[in-house]
Amino acid sequence: MTELMDASADFTASCPLPIGNYPHVLLAHGGGGRLMQQLIDGVFGPAFANPALDERHDGAHLTLGGKGLAFTTDSYVVRPLFFPGGDIGAMAVNGTVNDLAMCGARPRWLSAGFILEEGLPMATLQRVVASMRTAAAAAGVEIVTGDTKVVDKGKGDGLFITTAGLGVIESPGRIGPGQVRLGDVVLLSGDVGRHGMAIMSVREGLEFDSPIESDCAPLVTPVMALLDAGVKVSCLRDLTRGGLVAALNEIADASGLQIDIVESAVPVIEPVRGACEILGFDPLYVANEGRFVAFVSPDTAELALTVLQRTLPDTRPARIGEVVTGRPGLVTLRSAIGATRILDLLSGEQLPRIC
Repeated sequence: MTELMDASADFTASCPLPIGNYPHVLLAHGGGGRLMQQLIDGVFGPAFANPALDERHDGAHLTLGGKGLAFTTDSYVVRPLFFPGGDIGAMAVNGTVNDLAMCGARPRWLSAGFILEEGLPMATLQRVVASMRTAAAAAGVEIVTGDTKVVDKGKGDGLFITTAGLGVIESPGRIGPGQVRLGDVVLLSGDVGRHGMAIMSVREGLEFDSPIESDCAPLVTPVMALLDAGVKVSCLRDLTRGGLVAALNEIADASGLQIDIVESAVPVIEPVRGACEILGFDPLYVANEGRFVAFVSPDTAELALTVLQRTLPDTRPARIGEVVTGRPGLVTLRSAIGATRILDLLSGEQLPRIC
């Protein structure tokens, strides 16, 4: 008995996995989940700490000559390069434009860096570049500078793109996680999970009665419409890696507040739901490339929803939750049967190379 008591003194109820201090980078470090957050908090954050970076938003709020600017950067490593509803070129432009829009800024200029693998068909590159030109024109931005590198065959997965963007802030007040307040209403701009499932359906050779297309699209128009209508916007965040859950967790953690959402209020189209069931994914964690959440004041929530429904009539915008009194940094889900569960960040990698 004494031996059992001595052994119990060393017992802890905490799970030993996942290990926080990995000696090597894993795919999961780029998946939008817990390991990616640990990488940011443990490596990049301490090394580059400054007020703009510490806001932990989709882009940096900067001031130059009294003018508010938003600056952002991103990299794209999707496979396959072309997928239903989009391609790596359109995604690179729209993703950067959307990050600027989430700062309340109107995108103006982009840069584009290309890492090309030796042997990439020139026709493929021309097709991607043409798609970027079309997407930039549709978003009202110009690609004004760039860079090109070529790596040995087998070292580049075909084509990688890195973009940076600069925009002029048009929101009357600051928009970001630090502005989220108790009682704010959470709005979602449309159904979730299309982008990740469009790519996975191509990879796995799945066919559905209703084909799944990526939601890849610029989000400037609905965001500017919210601001023009006088909606009191606290925070905006587009849903990319890690999907809706990752975005909500990032905002809850940065704001120090609890977010509660209603499962039945989150729109998911049936083909996406079916694909997730087949592949064992949760659509709330699946990546998107044309959806965002908006945290707005309760008194302008109905106006905001009306604006989103007018500017995004085909995406099913919805009110999905609110910021509540509770545990700081926690995201909870109320299910259809009335149960409540915690929506935590994924510990591993759900979908590799989707954005």
